[in-house]
Amino acid sequence: MSETLVITGAKLLGAESADIIIEDGRIAEIGTGLTRTGARVIDAAGLVALPGLVDLHTHLREPGYEASETILTGTRAAAAGGFTAVFAMPNTSPVADTAGVVEQELALGEAAGYATVQPIGAVTVGQKGERLAELGAMATSRAQVRVFSDDGFCVFDPLIMRRALEYVKSFDGVIAQHAQDPRLTEGAQMNEGTVSAELGLTGWPAVAEESIIARDVLLAEHVGSRLHVCHLSTAGSVDIIRWAKKRGIDVTAEVTPHHLLLTDELVRGYDARYKVNPPLRREEDVLAVREGLADGTIDIVATDHAPHPSEHKACEWQAAANGMVGLESALRVVHQSMVQTGLLEWSDIARVMSAAPARIGRLSGHGTPLEVGQPAQLTLYDASVDGVFTEADLHGRSVNSPYLGRALPGRVEYTIHDGTLTVAGGALVEELGA
Repeated sequence: MSETLVITGAKLLGAESADIIIEDGRIAEIGTGLTRTGARVIDAAGLVALPGLVDLHTHLREPGYEASETILTGTRAAAAGGFTAVFAMPNTSPVADTAGVVEQELALGEAAGYATVQPIGAVTVGQKGERLAELGAMATSRAQVRVFSDDGFCVFDPLIMRRALEYVKSFDGVIAQHAQDPRLTEGAQMNEGTVSAELGLTGWPAVAEESIIARDVLLAEHVGSRLHVCHLSTAGSVDIIRWAKKRGIDVTAEVTPHHLLLTDELVRGYDARYKVNPPLRREEDVLAVREGLADGTIDIVATDHAPHPSEHKACEWQAAANGMVGLESALRVVHQSMVQTGLLEWSDIARVMSAAPARIGRLSGHGTPLEVGQPAQLTLYDASVDGVFTEADLHGRSVNSPYLGRALPGRVEYTIHDGTLTVAGGALVEELGA
């Protein structure tokens, strides 16, 4: 049973200050001047209180790629970033395409204790795009999988995509598509545009993303099923999602923190920390996805936390792996790109980084309002400070962050998962007793 906590002076969603009492893993009382005999008191004066963050797109690498990350190290990184739940992508070894693998991931997350781990199942066997995986078995397993994705690979065959959408409709599942036409991106090294032409690197054209999204929203409309678009990155993609939503199609979309802040100009230095899929785009795309998130066209922010060993990044650009770690920096980057620019308020951050991802993933007990009786999933964030992001801020096994050496606002001071402190005073709690 978790200890009783009294949080004093927290600014609820950045607005009015209040005290919060947490007992038995739930919010027991909200008010002013609150006390509890024997409780642990947390002075949260001036800290922004948010519902615990939820990441719909995390690569935890286990089983199979533990040199990059494990479920334990990945959830420690999540807690450090203010996350209380993460959805684990299926590109592991073996691929998470059976009930056995997703149940193993669930159990490892429960044992670690730092954050809820909700497995995502593969759409196709081995993520090879040839035949559907055991979608129903994963949905009825103890993991209760509701999100399915071949992330890292596009479900390119339109008939398989249609069948997947039809299948998951029966249990209110959702297909999360990695929108990338494989033929249009063969050998691609970065965004196709002025910079790629100047550097002589093979380009990844925007239409390779947009054409798949356009096809899939029409398939989702035809089937009457839920579609989620992973890591949307172009202005044209925002336009297609906006059109689809106006048409009444049941589609949601995510944007990563790095696509809200970084551009393809960073590739000029051939620093492989900036190599990612989809690639960093133009400044015009960055502004478009910010506007899309601000007006609700894009539903959520998801990290696409993608850890890699140093040797997979400390090499020539063409040989380097795609991906960036992002759990510890996500809230700070969104603070800089969306809150400091005036595009979102803290109440909006609670929606796009907690409530909406939990709703899309059908994850109960997370993304709930800061109200009496709700599960105690909280993040207490100091929005008044600034600091340079360093390797000391990273708590996973890999250090391939694009923000190292960059000044970012804010700091996660406390993370509370199921009523238990996982981060206190900005430091990970090392013994959870899980």
